[in-house]
Amino acid sequence: MKLNKSFIYIVGIILLVVALDQISKEWILARFTYGQVRPVINNFFNLTLTFNPGVAFGLFSNLDPLVRALTLSSVSLIAIGVIIYLMRSQFKNDAIARVALSMILGGAFGNIIDRLRFGAVVDFLDFYYMSYHWPAFNIADSAICVAVFILIFRQPKVD
Repeated sequence: MKLNKSFIYIVGIILLVVALDQISKEWILARFTYGQVRPVINNFFNLTLTFNPGVAFGLFSNLDPLVRALTLSSVSLIAIGVIIYLMRSQFKNDAIARVALSMILGGAFGNIIDRLRFGAVVDFLDFYYMSYHWPAFNIADSAICVAVFILIFRQPKVD
């Protein structure tokens, strides 16, 4: 079976995002206790170990753990299927969109690994300004957000 370059790049991006995400989380887990805060840039950025059992911004974290696990697993699998479908159809010839979708897949897999290991996602990047506080997040979340911005602002190819 011959692998094409596009497939190798996609898998490479996914693995890079997963590796950076998991390595950063292992680093934090080895050096921090839950809730520990270390200022990096005063009045702007801390490293803070926290666990998010829900999804973005803690959504669904109050659900029964079994219901939450089934719901989030199902939604994740459907989302991964949709992304793969889009990569193979609508964005088949759009390299920028395929890179962004690969970053989303890498971020999704990074957070799925956490859910399987810990029942929650490891978050540690904590940004704030005065009384404005952004919820803690991680490298996987960052990859997903950057990819969404790429998709929104890219200049689609006109056939």
